[in-house]
Amino acid sequence: MKALKYFGFSLAMMSGAAAAAELPPLREQKAIDTNMLWAGLAIETSDQCPTLDLRTFKGLTFLWGVKTDASDLGYTDDQIRAYVESDAEKDRIRALGTKYIADAGFDPSTPEGLCAFGEAEIARGSIIGSFLKDVK
Repeated sequence: MKALKYFGFSLAMMSGAAAAAELPPLREQKAIDTNMLWAGLAIETSDQCPTLDLRTFKGLTFLWGVKTDASDLGYTDDQIRAYVESDAEKDRIRALGTKYIADAGFDPSTPEGLCAFGEAEIARGSIIGSFLKDVK
């Protein structure tokens, strides 16, 4: 009987692992990837702009929600960590962010451009703006 329980448990674990292996890369999950872009833009803006700061608790709560969403889609902690820590993904998100800022009419290469972008996002009430606060 014990062997039967072990076999059932092993089978369940293997089918879960097989299902996780069949998932597309997290970068292809639009909701996850877009939310990572918004968070990255807020972090980069606050890092480069001396008059804006992060709403840290709000940002961490948001990112935990993104992690939960990825887990709910079937991604393992290792898959999520690999996506978040990947230098290639960081570079890709940074390039998307630079384009997003430029397309919004701001200079992404200067603190002044990023400050203006951040202020505009706060005024617009966007997700990005909700992570930022004015510290003037």
